[in-house]
Amino acid sequence: MILLRRLLGDVLRRQRQRQGRTLREVSSSARVSLGYLSEVERGQKEASSELLSAICDALDVRMSELMREVSDELALAELAESAAASEPVRAPVRPMLNSVSVTSVAGVPTERVTIKAPAEAVDVVAA
Repeated sequence: MILLRRLLGDVLRRQRQRQGRTLREVSSSARVSLGYLSEVERGQKEASSELLSAICDALDVRMSELMREVSDELALAELAESAAASEPVRAPVRPMLNSVSVTSVAGVPTERVTIKAPAEAVDVVAA
């Protein structure tokens, strides 16, 4: 059985270790006890959305990036689990991202911004 809290903990630990930071540093910055953060990283505790937000802020990682990595890990774990059970499963398909450059908002010139989003999620209106 795949446990989301374990996958989430693994991803959090990797993010912290990539930065060369200790549990103590991140727990202090996130204002969560070292023991609790350790249990979250080991998949022993379910982290609330508020706690995840604090940890992401402490790691300077967007929660969406964290969740994307967890989602990728979950998809791989599901594929491995279904392969072990010899059940055919379709591989997940991630939508193609299109780039949209924005140079003005409501007719007001602004700094050039490029947004990457699934094509079906973005409506572009030419001025």
